[in-house]
Amino acid sequence: MRVGTVAQLWRYPVKSMAGERLEEAEVSWHGIAGDRRWAFVRPGLERSSFPWLTMRQRSDMGQFRPALTDPSDPEESSAVVRTPDGDELDVADPALAARLGEGVRVMRQNRGIPDIAPLSLLTTSTIEGLSELVGRPLDVRRFRPNLLVAPAPGVEPFPEEGWVGRVLRIGAAAMRVDLLDRRCVMINVDPDTAERDAAVLRTVTRERDRCAGVYGTTVQPGRVAVGDPVEVLG
Repeated sequence: MRVGTVAQLWRYPVKSMAGERLEEAEVSWHGIAGDRRWAFVRPGLERSSFPWLTMRQRSDMGQFRPALTDPSDPEESSAVVRTPDGDELDVADPALAARLGEGVRVMRQNRGIPDIAPLSLLTTSTIEGLSELVGRPLDVRRFRPNLLVAPAPGVEPFPEEGWVGRVLRIGAAAMRVDLLDRRCVMINVDPDTAERDAAVLRTVTRERDRCAGVYGTTVQPGRVAVGDPVEVLG
């Protein structure tokens, strides 16, 4: 059953930095190729369960804009990061880590470094529903999905919550929807200004039990493009 269409695709080469908007992408067993392959680690927390430096600690991390140097081979490509003041540094350049904090260092992981699962999905109707609850338009970039889906006309907000436990065919790939995405303070951060607005998470917590969007895993790798149909299988 067709439930929507791919509206946007996003890759985040560096965890918690700005995303790259794509027209098409290869979905591998580890998510979108090249997604979250690098992350910055906070000093003294290397052995903790969550050592990553993110917008939780530095809201301006979203102002750093990474891009793969070889988009044709995202799994093997390096990345260059454009800083808020316009410098361009290789992601592994110690000068970039130094800008993020004393003792911070970069880590690369070929399987990616997701928080929960390798794929995240959100619908445009959910963004519209959350915007109505908050009382102003919310930018999808606050929620950092890999896949933004425009649902079929007339669908109520938050349809993806009903897809948990189901498999979606998306273009040539297939994704199992595993669980709801429980949100944190990162959605408070304005993607353009880095300013925080606690009302966003407060509203999502009160009205939606802190959930917006879903997480999933790949069950069939394949290419996905903007405009591809999204179907629920079974």
